[in-house]
Amino acid sequence: MTDLDIARKVQMKPIGDIAKKLGIDLEDLELYGKYKAKLPLKYIDRNKFGKLILVSAISPTPAGEGKTTVSIGLSQALNKIGKRSAVVLREPSLGPVFGIKGGATGGGYSQVLPMEDINLHFTGDFAAIEKAHNLLSALIANNIQSKTRSLNLDPRTITWKRVMDMNDRSLRHIVVGLGGTQNGIPRETGFDITAASEVMAILCLAKDMEDLKKRLGNIFIGFTFDKKPIYARDLNANGAMAALLKDAIKPNLVQTIEGTPAIIHGGPFANIAQGTNSVLATQTSLSLTDYTVTEAGFGFDLGAEKFLDIKCRSAKLSPNAAVLVATIRALKYHGGQPLKEIQTPGLEYLKKGIENLEKHVENIKLFSLAPVVAINRFTSDTQEEIDFVKEFCQSHDIPVSVVDVWAKGGEGAVELAQMVVEASETCCPNFLPLYPLQDSVEKKIETIAKKIYGAEAVDYTPKAKANLAKIASLGLDDLAICMAKTQKSLSDNPDLLGRPKDFVITVREIEIASGAGFLVPITGEIMRMPGLPATPSSERIDIDNDGVISGLF
Repeated sequence: MTDLDIARKVQMKPIGDIAKKLGIDLEDLELYGKYKAKLPLKYIDRNKFGKLILVSAISPTPAGEGKTTVSIGLSQALNKIGKRSAVVLREPSLGPVFGIKGGATGGGYSQVLPMEDINLHFTGDFAAIEKAHNLLSALIANNIQSKTRSLNLDPRTITWKRVMDMNDRSLRHIVVGLGGTQNGIPRETGFDITAASEVMAILCLAKDMEDLKKRLGNIFIGFTFDKKPIYARDLNANGAMAALLKDAIKPNLVQTIEGTPAIIHGGPFANIAQGTNSVLATQTSLSLTDYTVTEAGFGFDLGAEKFLDIKCRSAKLSPNAAVLVATIRALKYHGGQPLKEIQTPGLEYLKKGIENLEKHVENIKLFSLAPVVAINRFTSDTQEEIDFVKEFCQSHDIPVSVVDVWAKGGEGAVELAQMVVEASETCCPNFLPLYPLQDSVEKKIETIAKKIYGAEAVDYTPKAKANLAKIASLGLDDLAICMAKTQKSLSDNPDLLGRPKDFVITVREIEIASGAGFLVPITGEIMRMPGLPATPSSERIDIDNDGVISGLF
C-alpha cells in the first residue's frame, strides 16, 4: 500500500482525545475541524523541561533517508515503552509538495495525520506568514512613492523581497513599478519561497507576541539617500504584521497513526533558513511530556547545526541526545554506487560511503552531544551490509539500532527508543555552541565551514565582501550565522559526495536577517526560490467528486 492508502485505513481519534494525553483541556483548543487544533501558549512552562531528542541525518541523497519517518516512529516507540512522548515537526511547504517530495508527513505506519490537510493548507500558517511578509513589501513601495511621509529610502539599497509558497524560478529576479508614475518607482527585486522568509524565521524563534513584534520591527530594509539605515519599525509595520500572525503564532496539534501527539509548527527550509520547527512548539512539548522528539532538516551539517547554534542558543534549550538517521542505500550512493543499481548489494560502495556517516558523528560530538545511529532499514538491504554498518558504529563506541518504522510503526523502533532513553539519562545536557557570537562574521563562517563541512578555506566574492562591510557599518557583527548551502554534499558543490576534502566554500553574498537574529551567507549555486523539476509531483496529484485526494505521498 502507498502511504496514502495506509493513512486512510486508520480511524483517527478526535483531537480532544489527543489533547487529553498532554493534559490539555478541550475548551482550550482552537479547533480546525475534528482532527486539527491550535494550542494556546499558556501551557508553556519555561521552568519545566522534559528530555529533548534531536533527530538528524547523513547528507541527503535521491535514495532517501526517512528522517521524518524515523522521528515519528521513535516517538511512537517511546510511548510503547512507557514514556510520555510527542513528536514536534515542521509544516510542509507547498513548493516541495508540488515539486519533488509530493508530501512530508512521514511514511508507512509512522505518519502524522490527517496527511492531506497537513501537506496542503493545514491551518493557514504559511498564508499568514506570506501576507505579513508582503504587507511590509507593500508598505516599502508605498513609502517610496509617498510625497508627504517619505523616509527618503534609496530604492537601490532595499533588500526586502516578496514571497510566495510555491516553486517558481521565473520570479527570482523581477522588475517592479513599470507602466508609469502611478505604478511606483521602477526597481529590481524578486521573490523568495515563503519558507525562506525572515518572517518565517522570526515566527519560529519568537518567545511570545511581544518578542514577535520586537523582532518584526528589527527587520532591516535598506538605507536612505543620506545613508541612514531603515527598519520595519520605522514604517510602523510590525504591529500590523503581528496582527496578521495572531493565530499563526500558536502551535498546531495533530496525531500520528498510533495516536501519539504530534505538534507541527513553522516550516523554514534547512538549506536556505534555520530548518527547525518553532521554539514555542518545542517548549510546549517539553512542558507537557517526558520526551520531545524533534527533527532538524536535511543533514546534520545544515539543520542540526542551525538548531543548536541558532535555535537552542536563542531559546536556551539543550538536547539530551542526538539520533543520526542513515540508510544502507544512501551510504552506498555516497560511495559511488549508481542510483539505478542502488537496490543491488554493494559492500565495496558502502565501505567508501561510510565516511559520510563518520563525519556527521564527529560533528555531533563537537557539540558535546551523545550520538545514536538509526539504520532505517529497506527490504533491499543485505545482512552483510547491515552488519558492516553496525560493526563500524560499535568500533567507534556509538550505539546503533536497525529500525523498521515504515512497516512496523513504533514497534519497529523499540530498541532505538531504549538506547535514546539510556543516552539521554547518561549524557550531560549542556551542549556547547560551535562558536561565540562575539567572533567576527568571517571567523564564524570559517568555523562552520572548516569544522562542520571539512573545508580547507572560505572565499568571498566582491559582493560578499561589500556585504561584510555593510554588516559592520550596521553593528550587526554579533549575529548568528545561518548558512545557505546545498544539502546534497558537505561542500557547496552538490556533486562532491561522501566526505569531500581540500575544497573551498565560496560565499556569493550575505543577506541580513536582523529581526531573526542571524546573517545568511549564500554559497555556491543555492537559490532561495527553488524551481520545479522536469516532472513535478503536481502531475500525479488529483481530487475526485467526493473530495478524495490522490497522488500525495
